[in-house]
Amino acid sequence: MKALIDTNVILDVILHRVPFFDDAHAIFELIEQHRFVACVSSSAMTDIFYLVRREVKDIKIVYSALDKLSSIFTIAPVLETTIKNALSLRWKDFEDAVQYVTAQENKIDCIITRNAADFELSAVACITPADFLSRFATDHQYY
Repeated sequence: MKALIDTNVILDVILHRVPFFDDAHAIFELIEQHRFVACVSSSAMTDIFYLVRREVKDIKIVYSALDKLSSIFTIAPVLETTIKNALSLRWKDFEDAVQYVTAQENKIDCIITRNAADFELSAVACITPADFLSRFATDHQYY
């Protein structure tokens, strides 16, 4: 099973955002145990760098966090076609459209996000971290 982890879930772990940290951290533990393949879009990596850098002033810590991400996540490319296809969707949130098209182009099974409602037009399954963990515990896999 392959899941795209949305930016908000990754930031919940890196920035220890309460009350979201526990579920997001549990997902990271499953990733580190190689229980499923976790992907992050290449565009999300730049967003994460920028957002973490704003919060954490020490650039060495920021680079360390992204080094760790790149060691446990598969980085899914955002190509010209990704951007053009996302633009054609005309979603209210362009970043979400890019995440969705990235998932489609990389044959990803689901998107784990706290903002599942933002993906209501998605043909890729979108699930909250809590729901993912619940289903994973029951099935020992999502699909």
